[in-house]
Amino acid sequence: MKTMLTVVVAVLLALGASACVEVRVGAADSAETEEPAADPAAAPDAAPGELTAEEAEAGFQSLFDGESLDHWRGFKLDQVPAGWAVADGVVHFVPPEGDGAGPRADLITREQYRSFEFRFDWAVTPGGNSGVMFHVSEDAPASYSTGPEFQILDDGGHRDGQRMETSAASNYALHARQGGELVPLGEFNTSALRVEGAAVTHWLNGKKVVEYTLWDDEWKELVAASKFASMPGYGMMETGHIALQDHGNEIWFRNLRILVLPD
Repeated sequence: MKTMLTVVVAVLLALGASACVEVRVGAADSAETEEPAADPAAAPDAAPGELTAEEAEAGFQSLFDGESLDHWRGFKLDQVPAGWAVADGVVHFVPPEGDGAGPRADLITREQYRSFEFRFDWAVTPGGNSGVMFHVSEDAPASYSTGPEFQILDDGGHRDGQRMETSAASNYALHARQGGELVPLGEFNTSALRVEGAAVTHWLNGKKVVEYTLWDDEWKELVAASKFASMPGYGMMETGHIALQDHGNEIWFRNLRILVLPD
């Protein structure tokens, strides 16, 4: 039986409506106050995963066409891990049950990226927790061993939402989200992660909410004073995979698209 959120997703796609706005990260800071653009998934002539005209002109590539996970595989796996599937034009993760479900893992891009802008929409169930990590190395034990994390969370239903450093859209446990609002639970948040060399920004529903710099002395000191101090190489990779986290909670992703930036 479908969960309430699955039904909401199907209704949204059928009606071609969405409460989210389109992030315009590649523009100047004035884009934060621009009039919202329509969500591409809400456009009457837009198929799931279709790029907007602005994205196509800028050179974005779709990493999910609404039908297959060809651009993705499991962390340290050749195949898509257990629990990850496509339903109603959305990437849907449901924690698998039973010993015969197959291997579980985070979902990672088949390609590796250094500088890029990754746009994605996400929705969670009550108390849900996940994340998007980048510069992930498969030489480490887990995605989170090397990849800084754009936190995905139901702030109101999870204890991590009580601290801004671990709230939704934060750089998990290191940089707090500054402003920005989540949409109501059961709807899709529109987000973006932009990495230009060492400069990283997080965007949530059209607002820039996190900004930090990798690899400098401040970054190294911050990591050394955190839970990641025991993970050699955390946040120090210069290239790697993008990962969607299996944190044991049901999660939805859609409109996964990437712009490769010059180094």
